Amino acid sequence: MQKTALPDLGRVVPGAESAFSEAEYQQRIERARQLLTQAGLDLMVITSPENIFYLTGQQTPGYYTFQTLVLPVEGDPVFVIRQLEYFNFISNTFIRDAAIYSDGDNPVNFLLAVLKARGWSNSRIGIDKRGWFLPIAVYEALQSELGTIYDAAGVIEQLRAMKSASELEKMAHAARYVDAGMLAGRQAIAAGATENDLVSAMMGAAIAAGSEYMGMEPLVSSGPRTGVPHGTWRRRRIVDGDPIFLEMAATHDRYHAALMRSAWLGKPPAVALEMEKTCQEALQAALDAIRPGATCEAPHLACQKVIDRAGYTDNFKKRTGYSIGISFAPDWGEGAILSLYSGITTELQPGMTFHIPPALRIYGEFTVGVSETIVVTETGYRALGSVERPLYLL
Repeated sequence: MQKTALPDLGRVVPGAESAFSEAEYQQRIERARQLLTQAGLDLMVITSPENIFYLTGQQTPGYYTFQTLVLPVEGDPVFVIRQLEYFNFISNTFIRDAAIYSDGDNPVNFLLAVLKARGWSNSRIGIDKRGWFLPIAVYEALQSELGTIYDAAGVIEQLRAMKSASELEKMAHAARYVDAGMLAGRQAIAAGATENDLVSAMMGAAIAAGSEYMGMEPLVSSGPRTGVPHGTWRRRRIVDGDPIFLEMAATHDRYHAALMRSAWLGKPPAVALEMEKTCQEALQAALDAIRPGATCEAPHLACQKVIDRAGYTDNFKKRTGYSIGISFAPDWGEGAILSLYSGITTELQPGMTFHIPPALRIYGEFTVGVSETIVVTETGYRALGSVERPLYLL
């Protein structure tokens, strides 16, 4: 391929907006290389924005265009990136080897030319076959030219599962932003207010507190709309007697924390109070089951036991929790790394972080739920948020 001269950086300072030090990224890359070697691979073509961020610090909303980190076991990594994103890449990372394509180029052909020019096209190449940002057409084009491509799904995620002290510090910041947003949302609840009013207050407060753009929008609904899972705001006006469902995340340097709370304007029906009480007990049971050495299914089984005993088995058909940390849209979680669910026997270890959101609902009528973002400690768990858990009654 023809070598392209790198653009003049102007006043862009290399690494000026990096989330961590250059030494931290070097250590992460070396650990990733060790795992690639263990997997029998020579290099990995990395397309996940979360994994790219973890290894390099690169973050941009522009990951809707093709980008990839080519990480060899030996030699310098190279970043294949759109020209418009180059300066963002320089500002956020300490990697200097970039292959820049223009909007008139075919990005996949450009990547293939990079691999060929560096003598990598005959290597044992791995790629995350489960990646959201690996279109079938891209994979087929690579496979057609390179032959066998090996599945490296989960390799980088192994490194992301346990957070370092500096990563946990960023999540603690995010949790404080969530607290600010949740408190603002609850304070905005009133007869005549709209769901949009609540979300505006929540996002405004979280962003004012320090949050960057979140990996997923808040889940906010009122009245019968709360009885539909994953409902979002649609201008509905709140009236007396309404349930209100509030769930949101916030982020600091792409590290997320999330929180779910429920509220009721007026007197809730007895069944809602009973379901909410069950959610509170189920959450605590899950938290009490968290300790190093316990399996990922242990908190789920503890949560499910409380729900089953209360007679709400048919109302709870999901995992109890999921890993949380680095995220880009369309999700605020790291569910592809770990879930708290039946049959998952991976052992919990200090530094793992989870969002645990038990919720119960009567479909089309109401939902009640409560959650915490927690970190596994040497002796159990630590909740990162501080907003009181009980149903908020107005």
